[in-house]
This record gives sequence, structure tokens and C-alpha cells, in this order.
Amino acid sequence: MREELCEIFEKDGYPVGYIAEFDHVVDEIIQVAPGLVLLDINLPGISGFDICRELKRRTMLPVLVLTSRDQMKDELHALHLGADEYLTKPCRKERLLARAANLLRRYEGRSQLRPGMDFLLDSQTYTLYIHDQSMVLPQNQGRLLEVFLAHPDELVTKETLCMALWGTTEYIDENALQVNLSRLKKTMKELAMAQQIETVRGLGYRLIAKEKKDET
Repeated sequence: MREELCEIFEKDGYPVGYIAEFDHVVDEIIQVAPGLVLLDINLPGISGFDICRELKRRTMLPVLVLTSRDQMKDELHALHLGADEYLTKPCRKERLLARAANLLRRYEGRSQLRPGMDFLLDSQTYTLYIHDQSMVLPQNQGRLLEVFLAHPDELVTKETLCMALWGTTEYIDENALQVNLSRLKKTMKELAMAQQIETVRGLGYRLIAKEKKDET
């Protein structure tokens, strides 16, 4: 089925990639950054529902669910998790291609937007959209925030942040990283953002909900 789907889209002019191993499927999809994700529900080792939930939490990628599961509860669950389309197999290729093309048009220009709890960050221009306003972040602040958004609720090491800013971890004064982090924290506080950066002593940093940070 996967090979058949690849052939259908390739014949229609689309470059196609596919997932063969499902150990780190969401990270692999994010790294590839496709224009559209075609997703089944019944998958080896992981549910398509879980993949959809995580993709929509971490990205703005359009998701088209194509599955043999034709129960209304499954369709509603997928849509509730953020799926943009839900088609059941067997499905005529013309219908599939039409729905895919429609999704790509709807998401045109949005693939570079990374979502936070109450904001969006344009990863190309580092424009921040929040509270019905927008502002362009300084490049280093934008790069740091982009890294945190790619690792929601996860620990981000100093090395990862240095690589994002300077492309290396060698000969970097840690004070330079602290200065850039302090400026980003100040910007986020001034904008009353729902998320803040938490320092995990000796390990790194993570982006968490402000309420959770206040409690700790």
C-alpha cells in the first residue's frame, strides 16, 4: 500500500518520502519537514492517533488521515486531534489527490510557522505573532526560541543552543549564551507569554508553561 501511494503521488509530480521504521517517527517527519503528511491509523508499534497528536503539538504540518477504519468515532477522534482530512480506504486516487492538493493550497505559506501555547513563530523571518500583534525578534532570540519550540517540554542542552546560534560548541564563552538567553527571557516576560524558559541546573534549559514555572 505504501509503495502504491508513493507511485500515485510521484506520477502526479510530487516528491515523496516515506517512513520505514517507527521508533522515532515524529522526529523523523519533523526533520524532513514535508509539505503534507499522509497518515494511517493502524501502524506497527505506534498508533496514528499518537503521531497525529504529537505532530500537531509540535508543528503546523497538514495531516491527511487515510485508513481502513471507517467508524465515525475514529474519524471524530482524528479530527479532534487536529487531522485536517479523513479518508477511508479503498479510496479513488483522484479523490485522494484532490484532497491533498486542497490541503497544500490551504497551508501554503504556513509551513514555516511554529506554534507555542499562545503564539506563532515564523521560522524564516522570526516574526512572532502573539496577542493580535506581531514583532520581529532579533535573529539570535528567534533562533533560540525556534530550538525550544522544536523540543516542547524537553531538556535542551547548552551545546544544542550553541550549535543553533554559532554552528559550533567550541571556543564559545558561556557568558555569550547567557546574554542571549537573558534577552529572550526578557522579551518573553514583556510580552506576557504563556511559556517561559526554565533553567535546569547543570543540565540545560526547557520551555514550560509559565504557571508550572511559577509553582517551581
